[in-house]
Amino acid sequence: MAEEISRRDFLRAAALGLVGATLVPAYARSVLAGTPAALAGMERGWERVPGILRRIRPPVFPARDFVITSYGAVGDGAADCTEAFRKAIAACAGAGGGRVVVPDGRFLTGPIHLRSKVNLHVTRGATVAFATDPQQYTPLVFTRWEGTELMGLSPLIYAFEQEDIAVTGEGLLDGQADESHWWPWKGRAGGQTNQIPARTRLMQMAEQGVPVGQRVFGPEAMLRPQFVQPYRCQNVLIEGVTIRRSPMWELHPVLCRNVTVRNVTIETHGPNNDGCDPESCRDVLIEGCSFDTGDDCIAIKSGRNADGRRLHTPSEDLVIRDCRMKDGHGGVSLGSENSGGIRNVFIEKCRMDSPHLERALRLKTNAMRGGFLTGIYMRDVTVGQVAVAVLDIDFNYEEGPRGPFRPDVHDIELRGVTSGRSQYGVYLRGFRDDLIRDVRILGCTFENVAKPNVVENAADVKVENTSMNGQPLHVQATLSPAA
Repeated sequence: MAEEISRRDFLRAAALGLVGATLVPAYARSVLAGTPAALAGMERGWERVPGILRRIRPPVFPARDFVITSYGAVGDGAADCTEAFRKAIAACAGAGGGRVVVPDGRFLTGPIHLRSKVNLHVTRGATVAFATDPQQYTPLVFTRWEGTELMGLSPLIYAFEQEDIAVTGEGLLDGQADESHWWPWKGRAGGQTNQIPARTRLMQMAEQGVPVGQRVFGPEAMLRPQFVQPYRCQNVLIEGVTIRRSPMWELHPVLCRNVTVRNVTIETHGPNNDGCDPESCRDVLIEGCSFDTGDDCIAIKSGRNADGRRLHTPSEDLVIRDCRMKDGHGGVSLGSENSGGIRNVFIEKCRMDSPHLERALRLKTNAMRGGFLTGIYMRDVTVGQVAVAVLDIDFNYEEGPRGPFRPDVHDIELRGVTSGRSQYGVYLRGFRDDLIRDVRILGCTFENVAKPNVVENAADVKVENTSMNGQPLHVQATLSPAA
């Protein structure tokens, strides 16, 4: 059903002239051709997880080290080591792969571009500090910004169409963003120097089908780069490092397959400082990580509006386990850039706890995104406190009902989730003509809930063995007034 609705939305977009003529890239077609959706009738729910984990295998690298100080790097925090990183990576790739090692010291650099079979290894006691001069992040690269493709500033660590790449070690990656560098570009409406005009122009170009090569946004556009972005890559490992002070999203794999994010610590409170944003990716494992962020801790995405429908590539088969979420907008969020669809997400044994964490599980979408959110399962998660809701599914995010693409949200399950404090236990708001469907809340406990649940425009909400404030939880769905 989800696939049918997604195809219907895509055809409707084409009829309205919202889809560009650019063809779906070959890599995206290969992901779709191999989609596990064909197996949907064979495995259900958590039965899928063993098969997903069997497909996720971190890359293995030859036992060769290329130490950046051998290529001219100086760890004094002042010398520009950009060329030394480039030379070490080129030598490593040319030799057939290995580790590019960052030893003790503070190494200042511009963007780092990884190549196949290269593991950037940041040792304990090492810091890679990234320059804050936007000009250093040119020439522009093929990237994705808030779900829309463009030619933009290079991410701080970037790889395009590479295989077997990694960022590992126990060192620090410091984006050096702050109230004077990168973050002010977020801006506010009416400001004279911020990203808003360029952001608006980029979204308009995508809706008009302007080819990506003509969507050129340099430093003057103020569209902040992501920290780590592998783009159309296979076999990706990010492990052990600590990341601080990012311009915006921290870990942003796009159109990737076989991604492992393990034991990473993310501490950054800037605007749009999401922790990990897999976008249009398949077979992703996020485990043992710690998130303390200025936005969503984990946000799963699949493209925005016309551009998401053009690429038509879902995020699917993701396992999130044993993670810790502190501050942020959501512990695990899906959307809002989800026009390509999201399915088969499994979240277990995580700990979420902060008065500044707004929601535990959040699904945010609207009638401009469309797409599907289905097969979302959370179990055995402990929530100390969240500021808003344990489960929040809302179709009224940003554009809300103003658009022709109705979301398809169904098959959502919470099992064995406990919460110590929140405003709402459950907050569901669909559309009157497009209901949230098949939500199951099983064996959960919600304590110190301040307000009654909101369940508006939802159907088939099933509650079993669940209590709220010490009483059995009963859910009464309502319909919004007719427009």
